[in-house]
Amino acid sequence: MSAARKAVNLTGDVSLLLTSSRQMQVLNRNFRGKDKATDVLSFPAVKEVASKFAGDLAISVDIAKFNARQLGHSPEEEVRVLILHGLLHLAGYDHETDDGKMARKESRLRNQLGLPSSLIARSDGNPTVPKRKKPRSSVKQGRGR
Repeated sequence: MSAARKAVNLTGDVSLLLTSSRQMQVLNRNFRGKDKATDVLSFPAVKEVASKFAGDLAISVDIAKFNARQLGHSPEEEVRVLILHGLLHLAGYDHETDDGKMARKESRLRNQLGLPSSLIARSDGNPTVPKRKKPRSSVKQGRGR
């Protein structure tokens, strides 16, 4: 993660949660109002601590494994792609509103870091998320895909 964090020019530590699709659905519903599992969520730190702590990332291992199988690379590579994507969000990029700026940056960094297909580039044709049971717990705030 440190090479990707450095490539993104992100200062401060980042904590990483590798979790289930069930828990990601809970996080996505509670922080973004979207009641479905997602592959990566980012939670930027408040400005007062951002120089020392950039924020948190949550990644669904279930979805990473599924996507890796569908896209023909390892789950480890898929997690690295998701980490890069989440780090870009922590650095302030938002592919939903930036007219392709994040996609271009992610593509350049993916090539630089030797990562497979860009997350944003495949968003439109992203493999279907594996079906999971409805979650039971809760939490609040975040940015995802």
